[in-house]
Parts: sequence; structure tokens; C-alpha cells
Amino acid sequence: MKINTLSLRALLIASTAILVPAFASAQTETEAETETETETEAAPAEADPAAVDAEAASADTGTAPAGEEDIQVVEVVVLGRYIPEVLRDTSEVAAFLSSEDLERQGDSDAANALARVTGLSIAEGRFVYVRGLGERYSSARLNGSPLPSPEPLQRVVPLDLFPTKILENVLVQKTYSAEYPAEFGGGIIDLRTLNIPSENFLEIGVGASANTETTFENGLTYYGSETDVLGFDDGTRKLPGEVRNAFSTGRRIVDNNFTPAELSVIGKGFRNAEINLIQSNNSIPGNGSFDATGGAVFDLDSFELGIVGVLGYANDWRTRNGIQNAGELNGGILTELSTFDYVSTQQDIGLDGLLGVGFDFGDDEINWTNLYIRRTSKEARSTTGFDGLAGRDDRRDRTAWYERELLSTQLNGKHFRGDWTFDWRAALSSTKRDAPYEREISYVIDPVVGGFVYNPSGSGSSNSISFSYLDDTVASGGFDVTYEQPLSSARNIEYSAGVEAYTNERSAQTRIFSFIVGRPPLDFGIQQERPDFLFSNVNISPDRFVIQERTGSSGAAAYEANLDVVGAYAKVDAEIIPLVRTAIGVRYENAAQNVDPLSLISSEADPAGVPGVKNNYILPTATVTWNFAEDQQLRLGASKSIGRPQFRELAPQQYFDPESSRVFIGNPFLTDTEILNLDARYELYFDRGQAFTAGVFYKNLDKPVESVVVTQSSATFQTYLNAPSAILYGAEIDFKRVFDSPFSGEWMSNKEFLVQANYTYSKSEVQAGAGDLVFPLQGGGQGSPATDFVVDGSRLQGQSEHLANIQFGWQDDVARSQATLLATYASERTTARAPAGQPDFIQEPGVNLDFVYKKDFETRGREFSFDFKAKNLLGEDFDEFQSGNGGFIQVNQYDIGTTVSVGLSTQF
Repeated sequence: MKINTLSLRALLIASTAILVPAFASAQTETEAETETETETEAAPAEADPAAVDAEAASADTGTAPAGEEDIQVVEVVVLGRYIPEVLRDTSEVAAFLSSEDLERQGDSDAANALARVTGLSIAEGRFVYVRGLGERYSSARLNGSPLPSPEPLQRVVPLDLFPTKILENVLVQKTYSAEYPAEFGGGIIDLRTLNIPSENFLEIGVGASANTETTFENGLTYYGSETDVLGFDDGTRKLPGEVRNAFSTGRRIVDNNFTPAELSVIGKGFRNAEINLIQSNNSIPGNGSFDATGGAVFDLDSFELGIVGVLGYANDWRTRNGIQNAGELNGGILTELSTFDYVSTQQDIGLDGLLGVGFDFGDDEINWTNLYIRRTSKEARSTTGFDGLAGRDDRRDRTAWYERELLSTQLNGKHFRGDWTFDWRAALSSTKRDAPYEREISYVIDPVVGGFVYNPSGSGSSNSISFSYLDDTVASGGFDVTYEQPLSSARNIEYSAGVEAYTNERSAQTRIFSFIVGRPPLDFGIQQERPDFLFSNVNISPDRFVIQERTGSSGAAAYEANLDVVGAYAKVDAEIIPLVRTAIGVRYENAAQNVDPLSLISSEADPAGVPGVKNNYILPTATVTWNFAEDQQLRLGASKSIGRPQFRELAPQQYFDPESSRVFIGNPFLTDTEILNLDARYELYFDRGQAFTAGVFYKNLDKPVESVVVTQSSATFQTYLNAPSAILYGAEIDFKRVFDSPFSGEWMSNKEFLVQANYTYSKSEVQAGAGDLVFPLQGGGQGSPATDFVVDGSRLQGQSEHLANIQFGWQDDVARSQATLLATYASERTTARAPAGQPDFIQEPGVNLDFVYKKDFETRGREFSFDFKAKNLLGEDFDEFQSGNGGFIQVNQYDIGTTVSVGLSTQF
């Protein structure tokens, strides 16, 4: 159940905003009293001030003051002893998650781990929003190379695919720099996998978990196949041979093209009971996982060889008991149109594999990384309620099976030759999504029997069987050359240039079938049968059920798409003025993006092509970093970047999203978004891994892509358009402090405490004036008033005004234990634009409170590690709604529950 967390949210925001500066101020005062490395070491305390000034002035020229030709002056510069190397090496505003951070947070995948980073939030548990901008404005890279996505609605790979076990660290860069591709709005996330280990190791672990809303509670299941528990179908869901034979004729499977006898044979080829029969389960099982990680290093005289491997398996269950309603305007008042309750049980099976091989020759490094990730979801769902569009009570039962795979092989190298460094990379990555036998059956209330019976609609909308497939491939390659020119003993100029090219190809298709009543009316006795009897072979005949193909025509069922990008950059990173580092770069990028709708039926003509998006850009970037005091920096950044429409958003193909239960249709009239980025950040590092930072940011977006919900006749769907413009601005603070225990006693004195907090405030406005036009799908390329679709001053989709994180924990090296309490808060955000005149769809993520405990121990001469995790301790639920126009609509709501897990691992 949901706990009222209004006061907790206020406390979380207030404590973050108030305590962080207080901690930082106190720490600054403490550091001021401590002796540190300063410029005074270059001159004796009693030296003449004029002589000291002369020495300082001569440091840059390499000459000695007059009268002291025999004295060699060495330049002394204030350096950041505590600035982490990864942040000292970059001139950009960035955040860094080390392997220690990932372990302490206890998150199982990269998406949840990144939710702890300042200014980042997670949508749908998979996609990262940086500074309030949706996933379209952030790009994920693996070891510096781009990745494809198995998601039909996104070109950005969902980060829940990446278990933290395979990651060495994660870099989040929030300012744009020229060495990265032009698609940048919120940030670039570079996932870096395990590489050459420092020593041989093997670790094996097992885990188990339970959820209060799912485990040992009521849920729904269906049989499927014997190997479902492994995440692989045994062939049960394979497209029937009879259907494939019919496809080979090039004709649509309808009664005009095939005889009644042929249609009966085709219809009987579809699997029935294994797919159609949903069963109640009064005790959904718990979750389990297994993983093994190992590595070896070999010293082979002239070089070092390292090998690392990861293997993982997980089986999780999730039940949702939810509400899903739809609204309409009556006399300007928002009222309920449809009201549904639903139960959905989903089994998620995950397989992960990583094999990395590294060669270190001293001045040359070569790494080969291979990654395989597979996620399978098996869902049974039943929805019951009043359908306002149909004007009746309705029940819809649905079964589905979704397979997602990512396979990536990467080769990269780094070569050092004096002041020159040469980096290169090449990668081939592919993702697949296969969804066979998405089955839906509709029922209506019969007043005679007083319950639900099969709805014998002659249109075929009362049942459907769909097969969809998506294949997405990215081939990429690039290189960077860097030359360092020394200016003095402590300063230099770094010149860099590089080229990167990649091609992203995607193909997607959907075939849809239905059984229609051959000779109405259907016998009432048959209507009352359960689904495995209803669609048994005895009922597949010209008199009862006849198979018909409902695959979309005119490109609505399939498309092929490609994005070809070639980019080159040049950059100068120099500290010409002592303590002031300036990085100036420019990127040229040429891109062509095309989406071609296809007809899956050869006897039907292909539709007209969709206008491609082709552009050349020259994008400047500049960042200044001023190290004005010991371990203190000020960064200023300005850049231009772009955002491209995603394939799915351009393709005029219908797609049902089971996550939101909405139908999506692309808009081929979308264009690129151009973005101006401005940033400033102050950084104070007062110990290793401990810091206080505060920053502000501003973004101006020309033609941002927004999604809108549209109602036409009896159908509601979600599509996309370019809003005229938008702005986003805000501020963020971050604090991390580790201190010794202030308590005495055997249990407390050995503990080291951690306090970490961050807070982001952001504000956005979508701008739409009286003369502005948008180009919606239903306009066929003709402009429509922007104010019909976009409310001027409304916020960007996905943007939360407040984001906050607090971590409090301790580590005891003597007891070999660690505990952390983590709280994350995100305020409400817009998920979609509602139909004209209605208030937008809003989601309120709320407060998420987690607890993680780890304990290392030894027994019988073997080392073990035990961990305990409790997620969502406050019982926050998923809450999406419409509010305004005198009404309230609960668009989607369900309890997430609290998840408790335990794990045990050992090293060999």
C-alpha cells in the first residue's frame, strides 16, 4: 500500500538544500586551518616581496630575475590533490560512478544505479532522464561506442539491460564536447565494462528475493512452453508452417484469396491451449539469481594478457493490481469515459554474459570486449471495466512473450608515442526483439448468464493474434589523435582531432490475425466456452471460426530505417594562463536518416516513401576551468548540439505498448531539434572522493519532439510532433563527506560514516504562440495551429521540478561490514500531451527509500560475502493521472510493493 509521503518529500528536499551548504561551509573552515601545499613553498618566509614577485613573473618565461642568473626558478602551480583523476582529466561538467559506488548502492542494473546521480531520474525503470530531458536527449555508449536498442519506441538502449556486475565504472557527462556525436541534450552516459584484472579471481554468488505485492500472492499465469523458465521458447510459439506457406503465395490471408478448406487448415495451425488459457495462481513464487565472475592475468614477458568473464541468470516475478481509466471533456469538464481494473503478472528471465580479453604491451593497449544480454518477459493480463467508446462492460484477456537480445563485440586500442597518443575503436552491435503470439480475447457481459461470455464481433476485433519482430544493428568505428605540447613544467596544450562514423539499421514488422465468425450468429453455447475449447480445432470451420489476416496495409505493418552519420572534430585543451584551463572545439557532422514503410504482402504495392531527414551541422563547444584555489574549481561551458527523431517516431506504423497499454503511431513530418547549452559549476574537493559542487544550467531547444494523445472516431492513440520551442533551466548541488565515528564503544568506534546528498531544481517551458504551426500526423504534412496541441508555458515531457537523493551509511573495516540507507525523490512530471483541451498526463514518482547491508566473513578457510537489500520501504506506488478542467482521471495506478533480497557469494 502507498504511504502518504508528502511530509517526507518536503523533508527530503529541505534537508538536502539546507544541510549540504552547511556541511560544505563547515568543511571549508576546517580545511582553512590545515596546512596544505601552497605557493609559499617557492619562496622563503622572509623573502623580499619585490623579489618574490619577480620570481613569480619569471616562471612562465623560464628566466631568472635580474642579478640572479645562476638561480633556476621552477614554476609552482596550485594543484588539486583531491580532485578525482577522471574529473581532473576532463574539462567538462561530469559525474562519475566508481566500482565502489556501484557496490555500496546495491543496485542490480545501470538504470537504478544512475538514479543516485545528481540531476538524473529514471522513467519506466529503464530510461535515464538527465536534467529533466527525456531519454531521446541522452545517449548511452559502451566503452565509447554507440549501441542499438531493442525497444520499438526508442533508439536509445534501455539501461536496465546492463547488470552492474559487468561494469567497472560509469561516466555521465553533462556538458557537450566535440569528441562526442552531435546528438546531445541532457547528457552522455558511457558504460565501461570490466577489463584486465589486477590479479586472478573467481567469485560465485546466488540470490533470492520477495516482493510484498507479488511473492506468495495471487497472480495470473499461462503455460507457454516447457523451456520458458530458461527464457527460451521450445518452438511452441514459432509461426505455424501453414501460415508460412500462405505467406509464400504473396496474398493476404482472407476468404477472397483462399478457399474455406485452406483457411481451416491455416486456422488450425495456430497454437491454442498453451497460449490462450490464463490460469489463476494463488501463490506466485519468489525470485532467484545466480552469477559467476572470474578473471586471470598472465605475464608473458613482452606483454601482459588479461581475461575477464561474467555469467548471470535471474528469474523475477512481478504482479500489478491496477487501475487504468480514460477521460473526456463534457461541457468543458473533465469526466471519466472508460474505467478499468487490471491484473498483470509478468515473469522476467535474464541471461548475461561478458568476455573481455586485454593485451598490455606498455606503450600499447588492445582490448576485445564481447557482451551478450538477453531479457525475456512472459505476461498474463486481464482487464475488466466499462468501455466508454463501446458503451458496455468489457473484459480483455491477454498473453504475451517478449524476447530482447543485445550482442556486442568491440575492439579498441590505445597507443602512446612520446607526446602523441592514438586511440581507435571498432564495434558491431545488434539487438533483437521478438514478440510471437501476442494474444488478446474480448468478452462482454451477458444479462442471461450474469457473467462474461465471448464477444462474437464480426469485425474480428474481439480477438487477435500478433507476431512482431525488430532487428536493430549499429556498426561503428573511429579514431582520435592527441598531441601534448609542454608550456612549462606544470602546464601544457593538448591538441586532439578525430573521426567517427556509424550506421544504424533497423527493420520492424507486425503480422496480425483474428478469428471471425464464419456464419453468424455464433451459437451461444460456444460463446460460454473457456478459450482453449472456444478456439479448439472442432470450432475452426467455415460455420464457426474462420481465420483472417488483419495486418496493416500502406506501410502500417512494417518499415526499414537507417541512420548514417559521419563526424569529425578538432579540439584544443590548454592551460595558457596558469590555473585556467580552456577547451575549445568544433564538430562537423553529416547525417542522413530514412524510414521506408513497407508492404508485407507482395501482391499489395509498397506505400510512398517517407521524407528523409538530412542535415549537416557545425557545432562549436567551449569550456573554461579555473583552479583558483587548492582543490577548488569553477567550470563554465557553452555548446550547440542537436536531437534527432527516433525511427519509431518517424514510422507511420501502429504499435501497441504493453507497458502503458497505448497504441503509438509515428509521424514522418518530424525534424531535428537544435539545442543551445550553457553551464556553470563550482567544485570543492576536500578529501579523496569527498566534495561539494554547485551548478546552474540553461538550455534552449528549437523544435523539441513531444508526444501527444489523439482521439479519432472510436480510437485513441499516441503520436509525435515538433513543438515550436522550449527552454530549460535550473540549479544543482551535490555533497559527499566521509568522517570517523564520533561515538565511542566497541561497536561504534571503528565505523566510518558516509553522508551524501544532492538536489536538482529545474524549470521548463514549452513555447507556442498564436502564429506558430506544428505538423501533426493527421494533417498529412499541412501545418496546424500549435496551440491546438501544445499549451504555452507547459513543461517539457519527463521534466521533474525537484530531484533529490540522500545516502547515509557506515563502513566498519574491523567488522568487515557496510550499511547504507538511500532515499530518492522525483516530483511530478509530464508523460504525454492529452487530447486537445484536456490536461496533460502526469506521473508522480515520489520518494523511494532503500536499505543495503553487506557483511564479509570467513568460515572453514573460505571468504564469503552476504548482502541484504530492501527496496521501496515506503511502499511508493506508480501513479499517472490527469487533473484539471474540474475533474481528475486516474490514468494508470498500481502498487509496486517492497522488495527484500538476500545474496551470498564466495571467492575461490
